[in-house]
Amino acid sequence: MEWLQGVVFGLGTLLLLALSWRAVRNPQSHGFYRFFAWEAILALLVLNGPVWFVDRFALHQRLSWALLFASLLLLFAGLYQLRRMGRPDGQRTDAELFAFERTSQLVTSGIFRLIRHPLYASLLLLAWGVACKQPNGLSLVLALLASLALWLTAKRDEAECLQQFGEAYRDYMQRSKMFIPWLF
Repeated sequence: MEWLQGVVFGLGTLLLLALSWRAVRNPQSHGFYRFFAWEAILALLVLNGPVWFVDRFALHQRLSWALLFASLLLLFAGLYQLRRMGRPDGQRTDAELFAFERTSQLVTSGIFRLIRHPLYASLLLLAWGVACKQPNGLSLVLALLASLALWLTAKRDEAECLQQFGEAYRDYMQRSKMFIPWLF
């Protein structure tokens, strides 16, 4: 079973590298740090995959499912707002950005009114949701590593947004929180 987990992790890493190769070559991009968050989440998925449905009514499993569903809600709300209000277009040519990230308008409505980084918050919830599948020391360490990488991703993304949107983004930062509405 361990060899299969190693193969899955290796193949997953190759896929993540294929998606992120431009960003991984540029430590100044937010995608550089996001890659490491994805790697920690991949490790959590591979490690905890075998116990995904074990003891399904235990408290840690119910907490896991709540976090995973909340992760999906944030993901869909964030992507919808970015596509609807961000108006991705060809103006931004940053090679490290995915198409939906190449917004030409600052998005401050919908979920973005409450938090600046709903997609990274979604990944945080995913990491902790998967960690709760098998709450142990290794899962905790991997979830903490993913959280640190996502915080670094968000900080670098904010620097990029300040460069792109200027004072409007600085004002937006004063009105919103990073990941958790009204708190953080």
